[in-house]
Amino acid sequence: MRSPYYKPQNGTHCTYTKLKPSAMPQKQKPSQTAHYIELGGYQYWPVLVPRGIRLYTYEQIPVFLRDNPYITDGYRAYLPSRLCIKSLFIVSNESVNMWTHVLGFLLFFCLGVYNMVSVLPSVGASREDYVIYSITLFCFELSMLCSVGFHVFCCHRSEKTSRRWMALDYAGLSIGILGCYVPGVFYTFYCNNYWRQVYLVAVLAMILAVFFAQIHPLYLSKQWKQLRSLIFCLVAGYGLVPTAHWIWLSGGFSSELVQVFVPRVLGMYSLAALALVFYISKVPERYFPGQLNYVGSSHQLWHLLLVLMFYWWHQSSCFIMAYRHSQPCPDAAAPG
Repeated sequence: MRSPYYKPQNGTHCTYTKLKPSAMPQKQKPSQTAHYIELGGYQYWPVLVPRGIRLYTYEQIPVFLRDNPYITDGYRAYLPSRLCIKSLFIVSNESVNMWTHVLGFLLFFCLGVYNMVSVLPSVGASREDYVIYSITLFCFELSMLCSVGFHVFCCHRSEKTSRRWMALDYAGLSIGILGCYVPGVFYTFYCNNYWRQVYLVAVLAMILAVFFAQIHPLYLSKQWKQLRSLIFCLVAGYGLVPTAHWIWLSGGFSSELVQVFVPRVLGMYSLAALALVFYISKVPERYFPGQLNYVGSSHQLWHLLLVLMFYWWHQSSCFIMAYRHSQPCPDAAAPG
């Protein structure tokens, strides 16, 4: 019986998906080596996929990959590390997740180079400024890479390997939050060395506590999913404490710097809150199951908003750094 699959004549290691009977060739050279694949429920969708990779429906994937039942197709699964990396270059329901943060990493890398050669020298930055900006952008870049790593290797045939990359993804999120705290605390308490050190130590202690919490065997389980979200909300929300303290030390909302900088802080928290709403609610695919498998799902919106939030905070940090250099600290309250 004639095979319902067709391999192109160009000799590549890729093949098209199942074709309609009317589109099948009448003759096929016997020297061809058949390479049969399916793409989940999209049996007639002409997508090139490397040899050894196929896409699965939600019901076909391992239990540990079943996180969002509203994404019904386009899953990668059962892959060794080599094919996980190759799958970065195919169309799957993780493609947008992977590439948004690949491009996010490139964005923050380019911003780092631009800062070092243009922005910081133009404001007469000190050695401390260079250190702070290096730490901040390194945290953002590492957060992006950890996310990319998880979304590339989550489809690994070993559940243990997939879980390890998930732990690294959560660690990357903590590192990204640290990257937001460092310039915020450093420049808001620029003229108060004592409180600057107190809050930097407190933030570092919280991030380390989250890292140690990941050692617990249930931390990455589905039963603890809500607890994980609560932990990250508390770590991120803690930033409102030093913000309120800084407003009080600065003389309240009558301060010019407070009036300009607080809206930027609220803007960052608004983006973070919106991203979290998409992440938890699984909207919009909840209302369009199976229709947003490849583009437009909640996790993809979460990724985009994270990149936007980090960029927003980077620009805000540049603003307050320039302000601090243009408005020196009063009396003997200068930093250090």
